[in-house]
Amino acid sequence: VFGKFRKGKSDLSGDSLITVLPDKPGYPVYTAKEWFSDAWDGMDHGQAYDPARPFFDQLTEVWAKVPRPHQVGRNNTDSDWCDDAWESKNSYLSRSLLECEDLMYSYRNVRIKNTSDASYNYDCERCYDITYCFNCFNTKYSFNCQNTVNGIFLIDCRNVQDSFMCWNLRNKRYCILNEQYTKEEYQAKIAAINFGSRKAIAELQKQFDNLVRDHVVHRENLNFKTFDSVGNYMSNCNRCINTFYWEESQDCFNCFRGLGNKSDIDLTGCLGAELCCNTANSIDGLYQIRTSSWLSNCRYSEYLDQCIDCEYCFGCVGLKKKKYCILNKQYSEEEYGKLRGEIVAKMKGSGIYGDFLPDSMRPSGYNVTNAQVYFPLTKEEAIAKGLPWEDVADTHLDGISPDELPDDIKDVQDTVTTQALICPQTHYRFNIAPRELAFYRMMQIPLPRLHSDARNLNRFQKLAIIDAYPYQCTYCDKSIQAYYPPEWGYQKIACEECYQREIS
Repeated sequence: VFGKFRKGKSDLSGDSLITVLPDKPGYPVYTAKEWFSDAWDGMDHGQAYDPARPFFDQLTEVWAKVPRPHQVGRNNTDSDWCDDAWESKNSYLSRSLLECEDLMYSYRNVRIKNTSDASYNYDCERCYDITYCFNCFNTKYSFNCQNTVNGIFLIDCRNVQDSFMCWNLRNKRYCILNEQYTKEEYQAKIAAINFGSRKAIAELQKQFDNLVRDHVVHRENLNFKTFDSVGNYMSNCNRCINTFYWEESQDCFNCFRGLGNKSDIDLTGCLGAELCCNTANSIDGLYQIRTSSWLSNCRYSEYLDQCIDCEYCFGCVGLKKKKYCILNKQYSEEEYGKLRGEIVAKMKGSGIYGDFLPDSMRPSGYNVTNAQVYFPLTKEEAIAKGLPWEDVADTHLDGISPDELPDDIKDVQDTVTTQALICPQTHYRFNIAPRELAFYRMMQIPLPRLHSDARNLNRFQKLAIIDAYPYQCTYCDKSIQAYYPPEWGYQKIACEECYQREIS
């Protein structure tokens, strides 16, 4: 969920919480600690199945009574302003992070430290504005890099150190615009550039964008050690079709963002699933799960939401360690099998068996989910499709334009942390936190003009393309399918063989 972080109170204890869930969600919200405790039981909200009424209506009734945790994640320290955070420390306004520390304003990162404005990165430290980078240190304004140190404006570089405005480099140091310099020459040229100036960075970004368009050799896809597969951003996968952001998996079809999965269809955000279909945001030993979401270690079940350690359950919400339940009501094994068969037969007769959980069970508006990033809709279009929409309150509050702040980070005073700023793109109000200002000074980075949500979404556009387009390889004229929209204007798009030859 990309909803705005807000303060609220637990519907169980009244304790304060910070969440991205809506202000008026239509279901109870507990703190995550309360949700995982024994202070409540999902079975208390069970109801008997009524064959005279649509099954999804009854499931939605149960769903609306069962609480949701205020945040997704566990074992975090000083990271209250984060969501989908796991084993992370001292992080702020970030989403989807694992084993991260001192991370700010970022989305989907693993083992990242002392970094801000990062999307889809692994094992990086002291970086800024990086996307799809691995094992990088002190790297800024870069995309699709591995093992870089002290890099600025790099794309598709590997094992590169102390380089600026470079592309497709391998095993180089002291390079500018792909030209080799001595250490002294390089340092002198870098010292002449004011990287702390917002205007200077904007001009450099324009120059870099032109280089990306005209000079970079772009692979037809960014898969790594992946075979007999179709899709993008896959690593160590075999026989995966129409699949994206997928790792260490095999025999999957129509899948999106996952790790360690096997023989699955139509999954999103799953880890360790086998023989599952039409399921989202679920982890840890899933087996033969269908049409479900937010599960952990469940098996042989369908139409579940927020269940843990359950098996042989159908149409249940918020259960833990249960078996043979339907609509959160307990049955014997024989009763369960019979009633499940009756419900499935009726659903098949209505043509809805196999459909995903109904839109009435969405925890937030369509416009604040990943779906809006990949399949954007207007409010009118979403409502016409029966999708919920989350209206943002009037954000035109008192504040100043970021353009009124000093251009150069060296001229910024500590008092900037007390000023309210208005984002020109979203019109959201935001501020510069003290820890954020210290980071910018350390990294020689100018103050941002945009709200962090806008920066995240703008950065993520590079990764949001899941449609393949027909091209001919620039070098051999072979017909290929590549994940670059024609309007990007890339001049060099290569098949795998030609790409490897050109960058060697």
